[in-house]
Amino acid sequence: MSRHAFSSAERRAVYRAIAERRDMRRFVPDSTVDEDVLARLLHAAHAAPSVGLMQPWRFIRITDPRLRRQIHSLVDEERLHTSRALGPRGEEFLALKVEGILDCAELFVVALGDGREAHVFGRRTLPQMDLASVSCAIQNLWLAARAEGLGMGWVSIFEPVSLAELLGIPEGAEPVAILCLGPVPEFPDRPALELDDWAHARPLAEFVSENQWRPVALGWGHG
Repeated sequence: MSRHAFSSAERRAVYRAIAERRDMRRFVPDSTVDEDVLARLLHAAHAAPSVGLMQPWRFIRITDPRLRRQIHSLVDEERLHTSRALGPRGEEFLALKVEGILDCAELFVVALGDGREAHVFGRRTLPQMDLASVSCAIQNLWLAARAEGLGMGWVSIFEPVSLAELLGIPEGAEPVAILCLGPVPEFPDRPALELDDWAHARPLAEFVSENQWRPVALGWGHG
C-alpha cells in the first residue's frame, strides 16, 4: 500500500460518503445549516480540481424568500414542459417529487463564470471541460454535505436564460444547477428514482472495457 494512503478508518469514511450520497428531494422544513458548516462545504467545493486551474464555478446563495419562490416557479414551469416532452411517461413524471426548493434549509444556484473563453489550457478541443470542472466542485460539496449529515439535491429542470435574467447573471456566464441543501428526514439506501421505479442503475461491469470500446466486461460484477 502507498505510504500516502489514509488510515483504514479514514478510507472507510471516504468510501461511505461516496456510497451513501443521494440526490435528495425531501428536506426537514424550517431547518437551518450552521454558518461554520456552510463555510466548510463551500471550501470543499472550491477545492475541486479544474482544467487549467480556471475555477469556473460561481455559487449564488439565495436568502430572499421571494426569490426562492420565483426560482421554484421557474422549475415548476419547466417541469410541465418536460412532462410533455416525455410523451407516454409524462404523467408518471409529474407524480415524481423532483426538487425541494421550498423546504430545504439552504438554496444555491451554481453558474459557469463569464470570461471562460480566455482559458485555453485543456479546453482547445474540449471546451466543455469548464462544465466538467464545475461538476467536480458540486460533487465535492455533495460528498462533504453527506459527511456532515446533510442532504443535497441537484435540480436541472429550469430554463437557463430565465434563471440568468432573474439573478442578474452577466452575459457569458450560465447557470447550470440549483442546489437544495439541508437536514433531511433520512438517507434512503437506494437512489430515489430506483425507489420510484423510474429508472434502475446498471452494474459497473457494463461500463468498463479494455483497450477498445466494446461490450466486453472485465468481470468486476456489481462491485
